[in-house]
Amino acid sequence: MGKKRIITGLVVGLIVISALVFGILFLTRNTGKTERTISTETAQANLAEMVSRIDPTTSTPTKSSIEYTEDNLDAEELPDLDKNDVAVKATTDLYAEIWSSPEKAGQGTDGWMREMAEAFNTSGAEVDGKPASIQLRSMSSGLAVDYIATGKESPDGYTPSNMLFVDLLSARGVKTDVVREKMVGNVAGILLDQEHYDAVLEKYGTVDLKSITEAVGAGELTMGYTNPFTSSTGLNFLISCLLRYDRNNPLSETATEGFLKFQSNVPFVALTTVQMRDAAERGSLDGFVLEWQLYQNDPSLSANYVFTPFGYRHDNPLVACPAASADERQVLELFAQYCETNGADLAKRYGFNGKDDYVSELPPTTGETLVAAQNLYKKNKDTGRTVVAVFVADVSGSMSGAPLNELQSSLINSMRYINSDNYVGLVSYSDYVTIELPVAQFDLNQQAYFKGAVESLRAAGGTATNDGIIVAADLVEKAIADLPDAKPMIFLLSDGEANAEMVSFEDMKAVIGGLRIPVYTIGYNANIAKLQQISSINEAASIDATNDDVTYQLKNLFNANM
Repeated sequence: MGKKRIITGLVVGLIVISALVFGILFLTRNTGKTERTISTETAQANLAEMVSRIDPTTSTPTKSSIEYTEDNLDAEELPDLDKNDVAVKATTDLYAEIWSSPEKAGQGTDGWMREMAEAFNTSGAEVDGKPASIQLRSMSSGLAVDYIATGKESPDGYTPSNMLFVDLLSARGVKTDVVREKMVGNVAGILLDQEHYDAVLEKYGTVDLKSITEAVGAGELTMGYTNPFTSSTGLNFLISCLLRYDRNNPLSETATEGFLKFQSNVPFVALTTVQMRDAAERGSLDGFVLEWQLYQNDPSLSANYVFTPFGYRHDNPLVACPAASADERQVLELFAQYCETNGADLAKRYGFNGKDDYVSELPPTTGETLVAAQNLYKKNKDTGRTVVAVFVADVSGSMSGAPLNELQSSLINSMRYINSDNYVGLVSYSDYVTIELPVAQFDLNQQAYFKGAVESLRAAGGTATNDGIIVAADLVEKAIADLPDAKPMIFLLSDGEANAEMVSFEDMKAVIGGLRIPVYTIGYNANIAKLQQISSINEAASIDATNDDVTYQLKNLFNANM
């Protein structure tokens, strides 16, 4: 009996101890893991289950020949000129057309030059007895340079935000004549929230470009900037950042190494100012770049961020382009005089000329240096990290005809802007999902397979958008297992509709959010709100690309991200 009691006690004790040990192990199973690691593990488990449920098929890819021989392809991929709004129409037979950056040719406080052009057109201006007027078109600085430099279209006058894009024109063989170095004053700046501004000030003793880039490089704050191929502020930031590391040679090894260190802590480069501001509002960025005029006209920005000027001034020069005749050049001169005489009060009211005491300390630069800086950025923006990207093509019935044709031609024409050391795959979806091309390095062999796969796409059936994204995420995750330091991306090309999905939006969102894979969306005559919802999961851009300009939009997207 005594022995039995002892044995029973030992068994009970072992059970209790085992239960305690198991309980401790269960309760502490995630000790030392971050919340992100836990959510990633959950996302990976859910991803595997979803892919099994979707059960994608795999196509047999075929090659297609690669030809990058069209000398004027840059011009062909540009959108039609009429897709850029005419803000003010000419009122006379003799007129000069000016292309203006949007912050001067828009509405409200962004409409200074628009209002000046409207007033000028009623002022009775004449050239040699002939009535004269201005036609004003709103256009991003980078797009204007591409039109003019390729010879596809040209205005009589061009007024970007700063002289840097005029220098780019010069480097691309287009000589312009300066009508005015400054039409209206402005300054680019870095916006930091108060907490991070104070932290930088306390540690570095001052807040300027040098201390901010130092703090970003050290991982003490995250900031964003805009695409230096299309944005005046983005290009200004890029060249200013390089000069900050080597004032004598922004293309030197020292400058490149400094830029790489800084760039390694930049989560993304925004295609537009709107994307960058939205990311800041969601808390993804501690700081970002913006012009003074936009900053002070937005009460929420001026209340929550501190503005630190940097780089070259944004004095909105006006130049005459080679296409302008002698009479048209006189019209430009008359308009510049009219703005000088009558535009100061309106400019001040709309937020311009507010930082006229700011003087850039940077040395003069050249267009050739700026082109080289853009190329340096394109090569080093991912700081040595390989990009793993899967393209997801909507081939549902609603994409039949022009949308799918444009999707195919735009992807094929844009291939040359993807760095060949990146890894690329292709998925299509309608009622079901097909792996058209497994992920592999984008060398000439993979490019040939990619082109063949894109050419073979056919549209029919329903729209399983979420399923396509999930299968793409699975391909990305498997590729990253062999490339652990790679940067993941998904590019969704769709009209935004969805009606045949096995995976709900919320389930897809949870998985993509947990895996931290940004989904860039390109909409073809699309439900843009739906696509923006997908892109906002992990701070990616959403592009509303109409049939005629999607190739150009993809070029900018790939230049910024691939």
